Amino acid sequence: MIKIEFFSGVNGLCGFEATGHAYKGESGEDVLCAFVSSACLMTANTVTDVLMLDADAQSDSDGGYLKLMIMEDATPAQDVLNGLKLHLTELQKDYPKNIKVINRRCNNA
Repeated sequence: MIKIEFFSGVNGLCGFEATGHAYKGESGEDVLCAFVSSACLMTANTVTDVLMLDADAQSDSDGGYLKLMIMEDATPAQDVLNGLKLHLTELQKDYPKNIKVINRRCNNA
């Protein structure tokens, strides 16, 4: 199962952590894993390389793990983070055995 935890603070979302696999197909052919990975990577790249926000991004070279935590005011990233959350929440409705979206509060909230 893919678990995506969204972290929120006093000014909205401040990051996310995606772990696991969907197991909807063979390795390299799992379209659901590819959907989630692509959306998470696009979000992380937008935050760090387009919005140029200071963020800690970590990933596992074998796949199955991506974490992004914004280290400054995350206000400029709210639209992209909320878009990812909406996208993954909708996928969860279609694949409840494969995707779980979790909401957490940051320590500063």
